[in-house]
Amino acid sequence: MPLMMSEEGFENDESDYHTLPRARAMRRRRGLGWFICGGWKFLCTSSNCTPIPKDRHGSIKCNLIICCCDWLINVCQRKRELRARTVWLGHPEKCEEKHPRNSIKNQKYNVFTFLPGVLYEQFKFFLNLYFLVVSCSQFVPALKIGYLYTYWAPLGFVLAVTIMREAMDEFRRFQRDKEVNSQLYSKLTVRGKVQVQSSDIQVGDLIIVEKNQRIPSDMVFLRTSEKAGSCFIRTDQLDGETDWKLRVAVSCTQRLPALGDLFSISAYVHAQKPQLDIHSFEGTFTREDSDPPIHESLSIENTLWASTVVASGTVIGVVIYTGKETRSVMNTSNPKNKVGLLDLELNQLTKALFLALVALSVVMVTLQGFVGPWYRNFFRFLLLFSYIIPISLRVNLDMGKAAYGWMMMRDENIPGTVVRTSTIPEELGRLVYLLTDKTGTLTQNEMVFKRLHLGTVSYGTDTMDEIQSHVRSSYTQPHSQASGNNTSSTPPRKAHSSGPKVRKSVSSRVHEAVTAIALCHNVTPVYESRAGVTGETEYAEVDQDFSDENRTYQASSPDEVALVQWTESVGLTLVNRDLTSMQLRTPGGQILTYCVLQMFPFTSEGKRMGIIVRDESTAEITFYMKGADAVMSTIVQYNDWLEEECGNMAREGLRTLVVAKRALTEEQYQDFESRYMQAKLSVHDRALKVAAVVESLEREMQLLCLTGVEDRLQADVRPTLEMLRNAGIKIWMLTGDKLETATCIAKSSHLVSRAQDIHVFRPVASRGEAHLELNAFRRKHDCALVISGDSLEVCLRYYEHELVELACQCPAVVCCRCSPTQKAHIVKLLQQHTRKRTCAIGDGGNDVSMIQAADCGIGIEGKEGKAASLAADFSITQFKHIGRLLMVHGRSSYKRSAALGQFVMHRGLIISTMQAVFSSVCYFASVPLYQGFLMVGAGPCPLRHSLSGC
Repeated sequence: MPLMMSEEGFENDESDYHTLPRARAMRRRRGLGWFICGGWKFLCTSSNCTPIPKDRHGSIKCNLIICCCDWLINVCQRKRELRARTVWLGHPEKCEEKHPRNSIKNQKYNVFTFLPGVLYEQFKFFLNLYFLVVSCSQFVPALKIGYLYTYWAPLGFVLAVTIMREAMDEFRRFQRDKEVNSQLYSKLTVRGKVQVQSSDIQVGDLIIVEKNQRIPSDMVFLRTSEKAGSCFIRTDQLDGETDWKLRVAVSCTQRLPALGDLFSISAYVHAQKPQLDIHSFEGTFTREDSDPPIHESLSIENTLWASTVVASGTVIGVVIYTGKETRSVMNTSNPKNKVGLLDLELNQLTKALFLALVALSVVMVTLQGFVGPWYRNFFRFLLLFSYIIPISLRVNLDMGKAAYGWMMMRDENIPGTVVRTSTIPEELGRLVYLLTDKTGTLTQNEMVFKRLHLGTVSYGTDTMDEIQSHVRSSYTQPHSQASGNNTSSTPPRKAHSSGPKVRKSVSSRVHEAVTAIALCHNVTPVYESRAGVTGETEYAEVDQDFSDENRTYQASSPDEVALVQWTESVGLTLVNRDLTSMQLRTPGGQILTYCVLQMFPFTSEGKRMGIIVRDESTAEITFYMKGADAVMSTIVQYNDWLEEECGNMAREGLRTLVVAKRALTEEQYQDFESRYMQAKLSVHDRALKVAAVVESLEREMQLLCLTGVEDRLQADVRPTLEMLRNAGIKIWMLTGDKLETATCIAKSSHLVSRAQDIHVFRPVASRGEAHLELNAFRRKHDCALVISGDSLEVCLRYYEHELVELACQCPAVVCCRCSPTQKAHIVKLLQQHTRKRTCAIGDGGNDVSMIQAADCGIGIEGKEGKAASLAADFSITQFKHIGRLLMVHGRSSYKRSAALGQFVMHRGLIISTMQAVFSSVCYFASVPLYQGFLMVGAGPCPLRHSLSGC
């Protein structure tokens, strides 16, 4: 459907919003699977079939047939409807319905389906099926023209190698699944703690997870040993982000005196039905035995998803989802058996050669004059000329592919390379689209502070010592101001904040900027406990080492950590933080305490975060905010340098943040707090009302500074991407990170060249908005596309073909905020619409679905674990190795396999031609020219030439 260039047709026509996708789906689904799973009903109830039952009995009979078939389909499919659930704490027996076992199963087959499944995968191709029929024909005495081993030895060798390879792969999967399912966890019961295996955990169980232990199932966070009532978890195997996430325990259960009191209360959790979204959750916690009953709303910050790892303290949670209903399993696609394009092309070529074989046999029987049992002679000629499709072709190809994989693993230039799928090495040389992850694949995910700009002066890495001296002097020279005991220090500070006309010194401006950066964040310092220290809340912080060497910073974004580490390097150190306070240490060793009054976290829509703090020494209330320049430029006071400097830093590949502040009086804050709390209690349009109240503070803010942070790229990423681009490979970056971060990395890695424009796809929520934005994008030429996962979902719902067509014309595409299933869906869309070969590369557990969906999957073994490496077809240790893997080994494997296939087929044609001449000379007798030993021995010979010739 061509895109219209006007808004007409989108005013009142809501009926066709879902008609277009449904019609396209019906056109695609009309196959055998569609017919079996309900398409027959559509055909039976169509206009052509409805007049059939003429009487009442006929109608009853038709309805009875339909009901029986519906029941049979439901039994065969066995799909259970997902529903919301009520989970009682510690009482799995109270569950209203049966839930799946909490076991991980990555195996393709079981004991009964292994052999039939492997044989089906082999003989579903015409090439192998033809060999099987030819070999079986030799059991018929009238058709036997040689020895049985001539046909069965090559076929048996291929089947034996294939079955052994699949058996080894299946056994490895079984061992990995058994290792995960047999991990022991502590389960809390009325009689105390008991050890249970991960596969035996049920919905409603209370599970204790220690530090650095994998969370076995989706749980609601009830209690922790940390004093603050919160903990950190590592989610790198779920969303690909290496930053630790903060999770908060349910306050009602956290306040209980002892762990055993969880069984003395009557409480339950109402959870929404299992969903794919790993970034949201809706539920409620209810305690019935209190007066009045306690109700607490649950969100994503109260959850512990499976496959994440506890990073601090010991946590206790109640299991709400298990097995196939967990977020991690629902976002993982089932692995498929990958077949190379060369094998598919040879399969089609085999069909053409078979037609030539039939035609040649018909010619020989015709020249013979159809004398005697001509049909028997016809089949014997088919067998004699079967070398046109030589049975040794498959043997040579499989042996050659195994040799190519061995060469890859022995290459000293790409050490650590592992070939896990030896059947598709030539696919590496036929790729058109490369879909790559960002975090850990293109970047090291290590942020480094590079630049601070104050408007009139700019500081780089070589002038950071000047900032350090300014910070030191601001706290040491006016000692009375630093101590906070002399009240005379208050008026000058108020004058500085309220009187922008007074020109400040560089030292005071540096001091304000560094203080703002040290306060406006969500970073928490973490101190490692000494070995063997565990226990309850009151003992959580005993024997902890609070030295600088033992302190690490954790936050939801690596940018935040980089900024706090930089303030520490210049003298202002964050030493402690909880939900209500924050402590900074000055260069002189004095501790400054700030009370955290309100916290406004970063959102993709707002593109900024803010915090309101009160200085305990002066009682001053300050609202700090930082965010993207596109948003902050309309919030801060007028200036003439912000836009220009943001452009300069962006061209250097730096991630920019604008920092501003506003001083508040006690009356202003009290008025804001009352309106803010009232908005948070609203039932309707809560988010809009809260945002409106916060925006009332974001007016005429004082611009403090502009920061530039660099995300270090992997080694040789830029030349590798340039080499792939010059080879004609289009590169798409699929990441779960923020739009600004993804755009910045695309520029710094030269995925998008500096001369190219970038079209940022606006957020769309309806078909009309998607239509207008696609029209705007269509008018752009030679520009890269940056689109978010939500907008992508809307566009694919209504304009799938148009969006993919436009995106494929772009030199580069960046998809941000993508879930694991969206990544796999994008890969499948490219395969369906372009019919080109795709390759996916990643390093985290969230990339497994994308890697398995692509024609060729490459996993990087890095900081985010081995999940992607184990699930991939090829495993490498660094991104730069992909250049040699594709350009050298992939190209050579493709050329050698193609030459080998042509050689074997040409040899078969020559042998069949000689056989035809021999039969013609011998009065068209159907007798073989060559004996069995000669043909079996000549089979593997071409492999030696293919390995040494190309």
